[in-house]
Amino acid sequence: MRVERFMSGLALILLALVGAGVAHAEDGYALWLRYRPVGQTWDARYTAAATQLVPAGGSATITAATSELNRGLRGMLGAVPGQAASVSRDGAILYGTPANSRVIAALDLPLKGLGNDGFVIRSVRVNGHRATVIAANSDVGVLYGVFRFLERMETREPLAGVDVRDAPKLKLRMLNHWDNLDRHVERGYAGLSLWDWFTLPEWKAPRYTDYARANASIGINGTVLNNVNANPDILRPRFLKKVAALADVFRPYGIHVYLSANFGAPVAIGGLKTADPLDPKVQAWWKAKADEIYRLIPDFGGFLVKANSEGQPGPQDYHRTHAQGANMLAAALKPHGGIVIWRAFVYSAQNSEDRAKQAYSEFKPLDGKFADNVMVQVKNGPIDFQPREPFHPLFGAMPHTPLMMEVEITKEYLGFNTHLAYLGTMWAEVLDTDTWQHGQGTTVARVLEDGKGTGLTGMAGVSNIGNDRDWTGSEFDQANWYAFGRLAWNPQGSAEAIARDWTKMTWGENPQMVDAIVGMMMESREAVVNYMTPLGLAHQMATGHHHGPGPWVHNLSRPEWNPVYYNRADANGIGFDRSATGSDAIAQYAPHVAALFGSLNTVPDKDLLWFHHVPWTYRMRSGQTLWDSLIDHYDKGVATVAQMQRTWALLKPYIDKQRFDEETAFMEIQHHDALWWRNASIAYFQSLSKLPLPAGHAEPPHDLRYYEAIKTPYAPGQAE
Repeated sequence: MRVERFMSGLALILLALVGAGVAHAEDGYALWLRYRPVGQTWDARYTAAATQLVPAGGSATITAATSELNRGLRGMLGAVPGQAASVSRDGAILYGTPANSRVIAALDLPLKGLGNDGFVIRSVRVNGHRATVIAANSDVGVLYGVFRFLERMETREPLAGVDVRDAPKLKLRMLNHWDNLDRHVERGYAGLSLWDWFTLPEWKAPRYTDYARANASIGINGTVLNNVNANPDILRPRFLKKVAALADVFRPYGIHVYLSANFGAPVAIGGLKTADPLDPKVQAWWKAKADEIYRLIPDFGGFLVKANSEGQPGPQDYHRTHAQGANMLAAALKPHGGIVIWRAFVYSAQNSEDRAKQAYSEFKPLDGKFADNVMVQVKNGPIDFQPREPFHPLFGAMPHTPLMMEVEITKEYLGFNTHLAYLGTMWAEVLDTDTWQHGQGTTVARVLEDGKGTGLTGMAGVSNIGNDRDWTGSEFDQANWYAFGRLAWNPQGSAEAIARDWTKMTWGENPQMVDAIVGMMMESREAVVNYMTPLGLAHQMATGHHHGPGPWVHNLSRPEWNPVYYNRADANGIGFDRSATGSDAIAQYAPHVAALFGSLNTVPDKDLLWFHHVPWTYRMRSGQTLWDSLIDHYDKGVATVAQMQRTWALLKPYIDKQRFDEETAFMEIQHHDALWWRNASIAYFQSLSKLPLPAGHAEPPHDLRYYEAIKTPYAPGQAE
């Protein structure tokens, strides 16, 4: 979709929405679970399909499902249907499992193969009455079905004749909270941590339940409560009691609690002199700790571990491998059914190898050496959540190890909470990419869906959730939380379809308004790439907080922290040569992919400067020189943001004032920042290329020194 298409049909919006009425004031707390009245067009149809609630079973999860149905139907229809023990009228909603309902069992629904989380929603006849059955093999599956049923109403899908059969393609769909015990959130842009450790376990805030509801509504079933740069204190008894209190709140919603474990905990809090994974005393300490945790939290999920990366302790401190470290922890958890999720995000200042290659170099030799309750968690790209990266080579290189993909929902490198950047397109781009691991068709999504015989499959997202009233710091950032859940459920899902559903539930169902907002969302991430890191550039952000441009930075203590390390710009050209003549990072990909990336004749423009150092005058396939194309991309990024502003302004009469005003202000910030990125980047690269800007493109209004002097030391979300 091109920028100019944003205006397509917008002239009709005002006419189409005349008389629609302005939405009630909202603050974003309800997320996509707003349950607004459906209006006269749909009221009669939906009311006829929701006359009676007939739950099967009385578990806490079924009770939660009933509560959600009551909440949703009250909001959308204005009344709550009565509850009965059996179907006794047309329009009943019967929900439960065959084990808890002879009626559901007699319906012989196609539940086989759906696992514990899948569900069926079907129009049936029970006792001679028309009814809707929501059935699953477990109560949690029923809850997921209830949320899907309510989503159909929110998005104005018909209920008559409904026939839905669905199950997640990934077993573990997990949020990673980078929350510290002092409530500071590393790379968080939505206030403090949700977890008020000081008042837990006695005070279990109602917001914890709403967090669980929101996650269950999109199928998220795991949450890591603490930062991967883990404080060992989280494993002390007083904190484990607090963790147990949260687990009690989350359990009815099918959410299991995990913890980031500090590999050095036996030394830091256990009184041992070593954390060597082959030391029997260390093994015994972790076994005892696992036993302690499971006494408090019987359904504890397991440990997430960041080891031997960015200063964190790990098995390499004792000349052991990542596999030996992970397997030691896995042995402690296995009797309880727990797992270890071992992060592959590793790089070292002492290693002169191209940073993009280091994770592959360390983990590829360990393929097949991890225990069967270990998953290796791999970032979507080989560097670090950049606006655009090629897919991580490990996805095509570990055929005997179950892999999770880790993505960053919080936009550390994409404008924090103030830039509209819908990440569904970013993740779908990676998931749809063919690794050629087993020949054509082995997409990243299919790699994730293959548990390598262990049954372990999953996807993790670094949370963007805080204690701001709107949860994520802006309304549009809620879409990324939502999109993560949907893509973790089905990695082959459509980013546009997900954006459309979210928009209907968040802003309203008018088709023209939905088209306009979805158009903005689908272009937004590409706009960020264009004004920040076009044509394969990466890591051009300012130091530490990653807010604003810093392509000139060259004096940081570690070479791979410096933007110049990645742009390699000089008088002759720009880009990091990762071809066979450079670092040869292409060799880590399957031969077909390596050939694609390695040749200037076939490498996509979007990856050009990631894999090649080319002259400023290099002729692109478009006919432009690289220099002219680079400038054109910067300006396209700014122009897209300006167009989003104009599109959004047209929607003012139809969006509540509080949310409209906030997003209007944030788009102004985004436009200002996009210009800053564009001007500062061009000023720096022009100082090296010495080339004039192509005709029709404005010179930066200030010289390079002006932009180099800009400092933002108090930008939010910094690492501690």
